[in-house]
Amino acid sequence: MSMTEVTMPQLGESVTEGTITKWFKAVGDAVAMDEVLFEVSTDKVDSEVPSPVAGFLTEIRAPEGDTVEVGAVIAVVGETAPVAGDAPPTPEPQPSPTPVPAATAPASAPTPAPPVAVGGAVASPLVRKLAEGAGLDVSRIAGSGAGGRVTRSDVEAAITARGSRRGGAPAARRTAGSGSLRADRPRPQPRSGTGDTVEKFNNIRRRTAEHMMASKSVSAHAMTAVEVDYEAVERVRAERGEAWLAEEGFGLTYLPFISRAVVLALADFPHINSSVGDGELIVHNYVNLSMMVDMNFEGALAPVVHDADNLTVRDLARAERDLADRARSMSLSADDISGGTFTISNSGSFGTHLMVPIINQPQVAVLSTDGISRRPVVVTASDGSEAIAIHSVGLLAMSWDHRAFDGAYAAGFLAEVREIIETRDWDAEL
Repeated sequence: MSMTEVTMPQLGESVTEGTITKWFKAVGDAVAMDEVLFEVSTDKVDSEVPSPVAGFLTEIRAPEGDTVEVGAVIAVVGETAPVAGDAPPTPEPQPSPTPVPAATAPASAPTPAPPVAVGGAVASPLVRKLAEGAGLDVSRIAGSGAGGRVTRSDVEAAITARGSRRGGAPAARRTAGSGSLRADRPRPQPRSGTGDTVEKFNNIRRRTAEHMMASKSVSAHAMTAVEVDYEAVERVRAERGEAWLAEEGFGLTYLPFISRAVVLALADFPHINSSVGDGELIVHNYVNLSMMVDMNFEGALAPVVHDADNLTVRDLARAERDLADRARSMSLSADDISGGTFTISNSGSFGTHLMVPIINQPQVAVLSTDGISRRPVVVTASDGSEAIAIHSVGLLAMSWDHRAFDGAYAAGFLAEVREIIETRDWDAEL
């Protein structure tokens, strides 16, 4: 009988392990190709994983709650159903060795609990979490899955439909401030009392710490910063902000303009859009823009705007908003967090003056967009005369890998980004 081993998938380029949170099939159940087989949670994404083949689930090697390395075998699918009593039992974690009874009935695999029914609706924990995070009642969503199960696609469709009925994003997020991918969240509450509180790292925090330490040990970090006059962008935002909000349902921020300027400048400075290999520089002839998203102070993710070099300012704004929303609702796919070639870290909404970010491996540069404020600047008229004016000004700081290029190259890139932001006809681009 032909058997197919099901392995833990690679859900993101830096992900090394995943935790099985739900089995949707029991040993002996028939499985169709691409039918959801199990649910897995990593530090970056929660995903429902389909079966790679059709057949019968003959063995489960990793029960719910087990954390398994990428590539490890977690189940076996065969062509025929296992004979009763012959199927290996699903392993159960044991706190300590226990004696085996002298005589027992033939072992059978424990059946995983079915997806939870809420108000008559059947949905996995992942799908219920997505619905709850969006403020939706899962019992009121029509399920398109087997047996009326509510799938992730059903919830995402409901979120989209609600947004259309309301004319876009919730009002709480309709701001036209300096531009950020941060969520609307309560301020941290101060603690009272004495002594220490020990808080274990969550998965995202632990993995972020590991990745950042690894990056500092691998890359030769250096930093370059420039001051940018955003007045050309500010004029467009002031003139088009209301219409944009009505059309898109969210505010027109500085971020898509900066992203567009970065993409254009990377065409002239391709070594910044690269990775370091074994004694070589791997230059990417496309731009996949990673955008750092804060997860309510619990960690950060870097979802990717793929083929950003083919997108307009409006396209970039839509893609960045969509990724940020789906990151916070933990509904990103593996593709959404893979393949980035350059990263933008946006802390400007907090009014930061200068942020020095850590490189997002295996990339060679990361740009920090800091706070933008109204300041007096010297402006030069067409006749060469100078005057003082009030403009919107802020810093752009880039951490870069000295193995890949040198300071003049980094400075040249930032100078071009600045020139594009300050002089491009943004009104025409929109």
